[in-house]
Amino acid sequence: MMQQYIKELEQEPFDAEEFVERLAWRTIAETKTEGDEGDINPSLLHDSFVQAIKDLTLLQERQQKKCERLESVVREDEAMFFQEIYTLLEQNKQSIDTFQELDSKINHVATKVLHLGDQLDSVNGPRARVVDAHKLMSHLSEFLSNGPLTSSIFNDPYRVDEAADVIQKLFLISQDLPSPKFESVKRKIERTYSDIEKALIEDFVRAMSKEDLIRMKAIANVLSQFKGYSQCVDAYIDQSQMGCLLSKDIFANLLPLCKHNYEIIKEVFNNPEQVMAKFVLNLYQLKLSDYVESRLSSKVGSYEYLQILYELYSKTNQFSSELSVYNLGSDQNYLTKLTTKIFNKYINDYIQIELKCLKERCTHNLQKYYDSKSHQKKQIQSGGFQDLRRDLQAVIGTRANINIAQIENYGGETFLAEELAIMILQDTKHAFLRCQLLSRPEDKSSNASKILTTLVNSLLIEHVDYAVELGLHAIPVVEGAKNPPVLYFFTIVHQCNNITHLVEKQFMDLVLPLITNTPVYNECIQKKKFVLEDMERKVNLGLDRCLNAVTAWMKLYLQAEQKKGDFKPETDDFDTVASPACKAVCQYISSIIKQMKTNLDGNNVTAVLEELGVRLHRTIYDHMLQFQYNTAGAMVAICDLNEYRSCTKSLGPLVIELFETLHALCNLLLVKAENLHQVCSEDSLVNLEKSILDNFIQLRTDFKTQKLTIFKV
Repeated sequence: MMQQYIKELEQEPFDAEEFVERLAWRTIAETKTEGDEGDINPSLLHDSFVQAIKDLTLLQERQQKKCERLESVVREDEAMFFQEIYTLLEQNKQSIDTFQELDSKINHVATKVLHLGDQLDSVNGPRARVVDAHKLMSHLSEFLSNGPLTSSIFNDPYRVDEAADVIQKLFLISQDLPSPKFESVKRKIERTYSDIEKALIEDFVRAMSKEDLIRMKAIANVLSQFKGYSQCVDAYIDQSQMGCLLSKDIFANLLPLCKHNYEIIKEVFNNPEQVMAKFVLNLYQLKLSDYVESRLSSKVGSYEYLQILYELYSKTNQFSSELSVYNLGSDQNYLTKLTTKIFNKYINDYIQIELKCLKERCTHNLQKYYDSKSHQKKQIQSGGFQDLRRDLQAVIGTRANINIAQIENYGGETFLAEELAIMILQDTKHAFLRCQLLSRPEDKSSNASKILTTLVNSLLIEHVDYAVELGLHAIPVVEGAKNPPVLYFFTIVHQCNNITHLVEKQFMDLVLPLITNTPVYNECIQKKKFVLEDMERKVNLGLDRCLNAVTAWMKLYLQAEQKKGDFKPETDDFDTVASPACKAVCQYISSIIKQMKTNLDGNNVTAVLEELGVRLHRTIYDHMLQFQYNTAGAMVAICDLNEYRSCTKSLGPLVIELFETLHALCNLLLVKAENLHQVCSEDSLVNLEKSILDNFIQLRTDFKTQKLTIFKV
């Protein structure tokens, strides 16, 4: 039981109440027999608690003795460790004293060594200078002699570095020698100086071919004291750039070439930034310049020339951007200036070539298109006089029943092509991109304005506006009811809208970024706006003529085909269906509405459809006022009107309302005379003028006989 108590007491966290509960439940469980559901035996529970207290008291005494024993052992260990630490502290103190003593001795010895070194240096320095001076005097005396140089250092190619050191010092000395007396000696030293310099450069080139960077660095260090150090740099640049233009795509190899040589330059030369700047300068002024000139001087057309120029300039700019990571000096615009110097002569006359090429391509594409249609462009006269002449011809032709207008519709050909527009826009897109890259900053906006002018003239005026003018003159003048007018102008409007949307998109994407916040901004906006507004005016005029043609034919057809007997049948034996004239008109109107919805878009289609509905309503209204209606005829009129309503229900709420009102007016032809007042008071007619109601009531065949009844009501 003791072990059980120890396990429970050592649990974390320990809860005394829970311990007592477990003891109680364990006692109850042990005293109950199987199947015994009686009350708890308190005496047994009390005895169990008393025994548990005794056990826990005994366990406490045992644990107390164990703790006292362990504390005694710990105190003994603590005393022992204190003694050991004290001993170690004493030893550490002795070590510190010994170290300080040793440090003072080292400082004393070091002071003596430095003093001795200074004494040796003061003695050895002059001695070394005397030895060097003696050596130089010996070599100078050799140059003073008339014969050839006999010293081994000047004749042994393997001692060229030593010879270079000597000759460099002799060269400096010779500059101070009086000229007349030592002229020959100075020339001899200069010749030797030049020969050794040349030998070092040749040795540098050989080491470069073997990729011996250690030897190259040693020679570069020696030559850095010579006048011909720049020749060493030039030799390196010439050798490293040899054959760099032999590749088909040289720009793909230029950056790796620079990266590779930059690592070598850092390793070999003491001034890598200056050497790399000269490396890049040589690459631009000689290699790239020659390559650009060879590409642009070849005999190609203007379009290919502009493409090549754009490609070369953009690739050179990209190459410059990639080279900007290298430190090429303090001038941040160094690479930009090199690029400008290469392309400056080509950019000077760029815009003249661009405009000429663009105009030629646009003219060629336009002419090719019209040739494919076997069409010869003509001068079109338009304006108020021409419109008046057209209207007079229409009136005379209608009354005389002859065709004097002589309108040519070209078999439905619109002379508009989105493919042609896309070709022209593609050319102008490339032109704007080249303008952005190749134009000088101060000329960019004006050049863009010139390109925009070419686009507007070639595409909008020469092609779209011309097609709209042809379409205007091709709208038929209705001169009879025999054949309904065939209208191709809606297709022209559709194609015109598509092309102008493409032009607007290119203007927003490419032109605006080039002209925003520049003096030509307003000029360009007005230029485009003027042409588009003039074109819109002509389109609106054409749509108006189309609506006039539709309503004029409808009026003539109904006058010719609608019989008076249709609305005043002699018997009640008739079919309650629309008249043949009404059906023919509705069939034609439905086809016109379908054309409009297919070819018009945006607010334009809503406005035109509504205008068509208003004009149709007016024509039908005027047409109905020309007949007399009996009861059966009124039924036929209502059937016709229902057909018209069904045909025009997609033309907008205003048109629906107009035909609803007209339908209500037709009810005045049908109801009994005594009910007319009630019908006129209905919501659909109450707001109409009394004259309109009277006009419709007078169309009743019983109007004269029922006049008193009608007016009494």
